[in-house]
Amino acid sequence: MSTLADRPTPSNLPPAALRAMRSLELRLTFPPQVVEAVARYEAAAVHARDLAAVAASGRMSDLDADSLAAAEDLMADARATLASAGQLRLIEVAS
Repeated sequence: MSTLADRPTPSNLPPAALRAMRSLELRLTFPPQVVEAVARYEAAAVHARDLAAVAASGRMSDLDADSLAAAEDLMADARATLASAGQLRLIEVAS
C-alpha cells in the first residue's frame, strides 16, 4: 500500500508530466483562445530559439531567416492575444 509520501509531487515529476499538468491546468482554467495563444507562443519560441542558434553559427540560409521571421510574427500575435485577455503572465517565464 502506498503512503502519501510515496505519491509524486510537482517537484519530483519528470518534465513531460509537468508540461502535461500545466496544459491540463490551462485548459481547465482559461478560455480556448488563451490556451491556443499560449501553445502557439511556446511552440514559436522554441523554433525561434533553435533558429537563433543557427544564425549565431553563421549557417543561416534565406529559408531559415524567413522561418525565424515567421516564428517571431507568431510570437507577437500570440502575445497580443494574451495581452488583450490580460494574461501575459502565462508566458512571462517563457519570454
